[in-house]
Amino acid sequence: MLDLNLFDIALDILSERGILEEVLEIEADTSKGEIKELLQGVLDPKAHLVPHIGKAIEAVPHDVIFLSGVGEVYPYIRSHNVLNNLQSTAKEAPTVLFFPGSYTHALATGASLELFGQLHDDKYYRAFNILNYEV
Repeated sequence: MLDLNLFDIALDILSERGILEEVLEIEADTSKGEIKELLQGVLDPKAHLVPHIGKAIEAVPHDVIFLSGVGEVYPYIRSHNVLNNLQSTAKEAPTVLFFPGSYTHALATGASLELFGQLHDDKYYRAFNILNYEV
């Protein structure tokens, strides 16, 4: 099992890029919109987050990937962006996303996630709810 937390990964990326302390210093005096824009660029799933996850996938033998911390990194990192970009990297083992909200699936519209049961996301997911399956 490979256990990955998006919040921990975000902190690692900020530290590796040498800007974690700077972000913490400016956070109190900077608008939430500016912080969001800064972090969304620095933590871009395609350019930074998924390559970081890819290194962990290569380094740790595993049969399944657990991905948590979705609520902790919202709105800077969006789960649909992570899932869409992760498809090309996490191909060898199933990925289980721990999501603080609800998952709905309809034949007409496909699947969607509702973060915290309030924020509806119209994104299409090739995922399924594991609560409907027994081992």
